[in-house]
Amino acid sequence: MSKIMWLHLRQWFFSGILITAPLALTIYITWSLVTFIDAQVSGLIPVWLNPQTYVGFPLPGIGLLIAAVCFIIIGALTAGIIGRMLLSSFDHVTRRVPLVRSLYGASKQILETIMANQSEAFREVVLVEYPRRGVWAIGFVTGTTKGEVQALSQENLINVFVPTTPNPTSGFLLFFERKDTISLDMSVEEAVKMVVSGGIVTPPDRRQNRETFSLSDMGKAPRGGSSSPS
Repeated sequence: MSKIMWLHLRQWFFSGILITAPLALTIYITWSLVTFIDAQVSGLIPVWLNPQTYVGFPLPGIGLLIAAVCFIIIGALTAGIIGRMLLSSFDHVTRRVPLVRSLYGASKQILETIMANQSEAFREVVLVEYPRRGVWAIGFVTGTTKGEVQALSQENLINVFVPTTPNPTSGFLLFFERKDTISLDMSVEEAVKMVVSGGIVTPPDRRQNRETFSLSDMGKAPRGGSSSPS
């Protein structure tokens, strides 16, 4: 086999991996998630209500569909007066149980904050100097600092979540002045891909035809509230 042919085979082999690996991984994760939800939901449904009982074979995604319908029904019921009264009664009961009160209250507040239409959580990507001056990390703005932390500061602070690599679900909650952060043009999805890949997947620079900006300039000039690289 000639050297040129060997190089072509090697190139085709790696090209095939690059094409099939992401697709196979996506299919595997999606299928695993669907089957997991199906197994959990199907176990809660009475046999006489389970559609799979009548068709005689498994229906992939039926658990996911039933869960979605249940969420819609619950949302519709709680939108009415009676539903709100029942929900208020449930909240009142959970506040009286020590362990349940902490878990339910924290999870409810987090979900309400993230899913609110006006929520600013995880909608902006910034660069921050962490863990020391001259070292930069990607962070996600999760909101404006409030409560006791803000009261102890004379400057307006923002909450920045700095994720770890390769698991972005863990990280550090830090509080910065807006002027000490640099807003980036990349989307949250692009930033997450960059963090998960350890910098291997890097989004393109969309700052064409803009003035050159260097991170070293941060230490030479005052940083304004709109610290976006320009």
